[in-house]
Amino acid sequence: MSGFPRNSDMNVITSSIKLKVPEETPGILFKNLYLSCDPAMRGRMLILEGSYAESFKPGSPLNGYGVARVLDSGHPDFKKGDLVWGITGWEEYSLITSTRGLFKIEHTDVPLSYYTGILGMPGMTAYCGFYELCSPKKGEYVFVSAASGAVGQLVGQFAKLLGCYVVGSAGSQEKVDLLKNKFGFDEAFNYKEEPDLVATLKDTFQRV
Repeated sequence: MSGFPRNSDMNVITSSIKLKVPEETPGILFKNLYLSCDPAMRGRMLILEGSYAESFKPGSPLNGYGVARVLDSGHPDFKKGDLVWGITGWEEYSLITSTRGLFKIEHTDVPLSYYTGILGMPGMTAYCGFYELCSPKKGEYVFVSAASGAVGQLVGQFAKLLGCYVVGSAGSQEKVDLLKNKFGFDEAFNYKEEPDLVATLKDTFQRV
């Protein structure tokens, strides 16, 4: 498969489902409320070998991160009415049998859609990567690649809150402007226009 997905590559299928978990099974039945369209999903449209994520199967619903309400449960950790976020199907209702990567939502005083962003996978990835792995100190220089993406824009803002000098790269002038004018990056550049990334970074940080 090559090129970009087209409308003709997708089908909307209508079917019936019994809104009940089969007896004596640990499944959970969801009503999906929000679905997140993440860049990583594009890669799963290819045939992947040895990847942590499986390729999508033609003819089957896509799956990805979302927010849902539990309608019925045979699992002891989840009950009817619980709000959850994690991997779910791109469908109105989902019946899952594995709770790996499924999280119960404890705080509902924020919009539930936040659990597809800053309180979901992008936010957890940015937080752990920045604070747990990178763990810079106030005043240090931070470079963020793919800085206008869901994770990168959060990393940049975390770094600014910590008091770092932050430079980001993105793939268009529109994204560069977004980083500098909305997300508070100190400097940003279009990597497609920079033939020597190392030289560009040296020049950018030497201006400080």
